[in-house]
Amino acid sequence: MPDDFSRNLRRLCADTGSIAQVCREIGMNRQQFNRYLNGHGLPSAHNLHRIARYFGLEEEALFAPHQDFRQQRGAAAAVSAPALQFGSLFRDQARRLRRFMGVYHGYFRTPTWPGQIVRTLIWLRPQDGCAVTHTFERAIARDGSIRQRSRYAGMATLRNNRICMYETPRRGGGYLSETVLMPAHPQQISYLQGLTLGISAGPGQAPFATNTVWVRIGERTSAREALAATGAYPEASPRIDPKVRRLLGEQPPLSLSAGFQE
Repeated sequence: MPDDFSRNLRRLCADTGSIAQVCREIGMNRQQFNRYLNGHGLPSAHNLHRIARYFGLEEEALFAPHQDFRQQRGAAAAVSAPALQFGSLFRDQARRLRRFMGVYHGYFRTPTWPGQIVRTLIWLRPQDGCAVTHTFERAIARDGSIRQRSRYAGMATLRNNRICMYETPRRGGGYLSETVLMPAHPQQISYLQGLTLGISAGPGQAPFATNTVWVRIGERTSAREALAATGAYPEASPRIDPKVRRLLGEQPPLSLSAGFQE
């Protein structure tokens, strides 16, 4: 069994990338991990769980006879290699994004609300080793002609000091939105600046790209207060932090009309 485990683990590392990368993303000592690879010991229950979670497997699968394991991996890779590669981006990201976990107000412009700045509520939290996101968005036009209330769920990953977030609507959505945030420096968590690529909520559902700013919400602000502050505000509204307005800049969202033809 130890021999099968070490051979299976070596196969997984070969499929995934360098051993150094695997150790770094799991958060495990390289020397200790080498002992498992060389068959000189088995991991503790805690470390076994971390390894299995990282590779997206059940713990008992790591102890399968190596020949069976190779065949199963080969069949799975032929069917779902792209999905596995994409999914690996989000493994063990809770640890890497730990300092950014919390609640934020997100600010951006959208074709649905021209001349206004939309403020949303975003919760970035850990779940099963991953970094998951929940976004709450609502806005009402002054004349009541547009009422928008949306919820999104997604996952985040840290790549080259860039926070990459992918979300999809909780209901009735078949598309992805992407946000890439660029922290000014490792300890900057109060204001995060980046870009969002999404689909407008208007009838044409036009794709658009826009600047975005996240502002961390202090612990003294209740969830009710944070949610009540969401909405679409005029550009010059005193309820918009001047620093947020400056970071967003004056550039309107770049939108591709649904009627566009080459």
